[in-house]
Amino acid sequence: MSVVSRFIHPWALLHALRVLTVAVLLGLIALPVRAQDPAQTPADTVAENLADAIAAAAVDETARDAETGVTAEVLDPDINPTELEHRLVPMTKDELAALTAEWLKIVKAKTEEVMAAQIAIDKTEGTVEEAAREHLTDLVHARKALFDKYSKVIAAWEKKGGDPDAIEDFRAYRSAIIIEETRTADFQTLVAQAASWLASRDGGIQLGIDLSVIIGSLMGLVFFARVMRRFARRWIGHVPNLSKLLQAFLVTVVYWIVLAVGLMVVLSALGIDISPVFALIGGASFILAFAFQDTLGNLASGLMIMVNRPFDEGDYVDVGGVAGTVKAVSIVATTVVTPDNQVIVIPNKNVWGNVITNVTASDTRRVDLVFGISYEDSIPDARRVIEETVAAHPLVMKEPAPVIRVHELADSSVNFICRPWTKTVDYWAVYWDLMQQVKQAFDTAGISIPYPQRDVHVKAAPAGQGGEADRPVLAEARAPRAGSAAAMAKGDDGADERPNEA
Repeated sequence: MSVVSRFIHPWALLHALRVLTVAVLLGLIALPVRAQDPAQTPADTVAENLADAIAAAAVDETARDAETGVTAEVLDPDINPTELEHRLVPMTKDELAALTAEWLKIVKAKTEEVMAAQIAIDKTEGTVEEAAREHLTDLVHARKALFDKYSKVIAAWEKKGGDPDAIEDFRAYRSAIIIEETRTADFQTLVAQAASWLASRDGGIQLGIDLSVIIGSLMGLVFFARVMRRFARRWIGHVPNLSKLLQAFLVTVVYWIVLAVGLMVVLSALGIDISPVFALIGGASFILAFAFQDTLGNLASGLMIMVNRPFDEGDYVDVGGVAGTVKAVSIVATTVVTPDNQVIVIPNKNVWGNVITNVTASDTRRVDLVFGISYEDSIPDARRVIEETVAAHPLVMKEPAPVIRVHELADSSVNFICRPWTKTVDYWAVYWDLMQQVKQAFDTAGISIPYPQRDVHVKAAPAGQGGEADRPVLAEARAPRAGSAAAMAKGDDGADERPNEA
């Protein structure tokens, strides 16, 4: 016999096994049944909780005033400000008008408590006075929260088209209370309230948070605007047929638009109403249009310059008698630097209204030179000297070919035109070089460059006539310029050696 059979009767053991077997079978049977049981799932629980929350937040129609339509939820002084804003959204203008009047009663009652506390301070002293002052600080703090909600109700009423005069009266009530209480309070009370406000979560701390948010937002906004300006500069730089002036203008416009839009977004996010700003801009635009007629004219001319591109930055232009290199073009003026380094600012209206000569608009430019020789010199020899000198210059272009022709039979000389082509950047180098080199070549070839002179002819008066007729007659006649500078140095005064015709 085993140890188990000594202490447990075989019949009892058998009975226990039967009970255990039945329990296991019942458990196995219950598993599929439980799996099929439509019990609540986590999603169902969430849905029920959501439904309960919505039902709890719904307007209690039983507590709605039949006359004004105002519900009890929006009259609760302890209502959360955010919840109050949400509940104000569906309300009508008339309902908001009635609600504003009710909130006026709420803040009025709290103001009466503040007044009583101020009177108590004046009538007490010592520790009682200090306790009364602390109580006053708490009341002022609580009333501030009520005034904030009161202002939200007024703002909602104003947005729905409320009576402006009535809205102004409601707002004036709050302003008058704050001003009068500040004027009548003693110094210790003001210090205590200021210290309490600075330490409060919705006072000084909130102001510090708001200032930090504003400063951080502005810094982030400026950084974002600069990034957008950089991207705009890259993108606009790939657009063909855009001048540097227009590119710079468009990049600047993108920068300021991003700043303006971003600033409005930041102010709106902080709860600041920016709609008065648009109203102010709309009202002032008409006045500004008359006050800044010349500026607007310069603005329009600046846009025309940027779009039509008569010149670009770095071009050498002649505008209304002012010649120089374009340094910059703003929306209202063009800055030109003259060759002697004078900076001249020309209003865009004057630029666009005058003839604009762009000297450097083309890559090549013709150099116009005039050389005069004496009538006694050989024209073919002079032309050959000029052609050889021009052909030897390394900056003169082969195509188009230089034009060298006899252009004019002047009073004192035979004038050649010399018109070689060169790159625009080499214009003055070619001009000055050819002036010097042609003169030196003429001297080497014995060709003179004449200079103006006058021949004086003395004619005697006819014989037998006295008086004024007996005096010599001086006659001036122009003679061709003869001789060169070298001849002058030798003492040749260029006098006409032909006999007098008298």
